[in-house]
Amino acid sequence: MADRAGKGRKEDVVTREYTINLHKRLHRCTFKKKAPKAIKEIRKFAQKAMGTTDVRVDVKLNKHVWSRGIRSVPRRVRVRIARKRNDEEDAKEEFYSLVTVTEVPPEGFKDLGTKVIDEED
Repeated sequence: MADRAGKGRKEDVVTREYTINLHKRLHRCTFKKKAPKAIKEIRKFAQKAMGTTDVRVDVKLNKHVWSRGIRSVPRRVRVRIARKRNDEEDAKEEFYSLVTVTEVPPEGFKDLGTKVIDEED
């Protein structure tokens, strides 16, 4: 039974790249609430994907979402989500997720699935 517990565990430091379709997540959303709701949806996606409640959105990702104003949010966004160990002493959780924006190739989002990134450090 001990080897089964390690199969789907969420206790590793891991980095993955995802494409988040914001268009379907913001359908029927009021114009003046689109960008704030997009950030909330990115947080929700990262929580579900990484299994952590502490999600930190990078400043560059926030600027990318808001780049065309509050109403015209990008339809899709390619993000890198890294589950990292929390080193703060009074932390409630052992891990947190850091969400950053990544470059999209000129061909677009076609055939870009989830990709696991090997830790460079």
